Amino acid sequence: MNGFEKFLKALDGQMTEPTAYGWFHLMFWGIMIATIVLLVIFARKVDDKKFRLILIITASILMLLEVYKQLNFSFNSQTGVWDYQWYAFPFQFCSTPMYIMLLAGLVKKGRFQDMLLTYLSTFCVFAGICVMILPGDVFIETIGINIQTMIHHSAMVIIGIFILATGRVKLNIKNFLWSALVFVGLVLIALLLNVILYNSGVLNGETFNMFFISPYFDCTLPLVSLIYPVVPYVVFLLIYIVGFCVAALIVFYLSKLVFFIIDKIKNKNNKTETTTVKTE
Repeated sequence: MNGFEKFLKALDGQMTEPTAYGWFHLMFWGIMIATIVLLVIFARKVDDKKFRLILIITASILMLLEVYKQLNFSFNSQTGVWDYQWYAFPFQFCSTPMYIMLLAGLVKKGRFQDMLLTYLSTFCVFAGICVMILPGDVFIETIGINIQTMIHHSAMVIIGIFILATGRVKLNIKNFLWSALVFVGLVLIALLLNVILYNSGVLNGETFNMFFISPYFDCTLPLVSLIYPVVPYVVFLLIYIVGFCVAALIVFYLSKLVFFIIDKIKNKNNKTETTTVKTE
């Protein structure tokens, strides 16, 4: 075992597998909520340069942690054997925020950036919240991987809400529809990867199921997995796309509702202050 492999072994510390709403899970809920509160408080004071920097730094951290995950899953520290785990290839739906964040932080203002930011603040917020509420099988016995998955999924929620709080995304249906195109484009990339790699012969019988929409492997996502075996594949794919779009649309309208309530409260307070001044 060389020096690099010894380093990887040192990063392969073990713990009792965390449980949903156990101390480990709740700790990251607390960190997520505290970070959201802090970012929302200072959101309006963040200029474009700082905004972009936050996106780029967050994306870079997530990518660095993803590199660690890929190495950890590929190297067995007990046997010293390298074997890439194709199921862990970094292009699942929840992997996309780190790429989109980086891109959104680099491109100039305009329609394309609006599409990316709306995608992050709707589709990605939905997915992040789902995992934070129902962590399912994301927890294992490796300390570093558990930390990585919690940071990754909580960051999806944090950045999405931060984007909304800065006011850089206009909550109109046109922007949402453009963001849905981003999602559909990513789905098509995942589908192409599934088809190309399966037929390339490189998988050696391993599972490769990006976005869980491969025509060659069963879908294991909650609810959607019930549909996969009982309808034609094309119908399943359409239901998958529409289902995610509807879920993201719910996040979109909930965000609009929150901002509507906040504006109402502000207007009420302003009227009260104005009335008080006139009375005096």
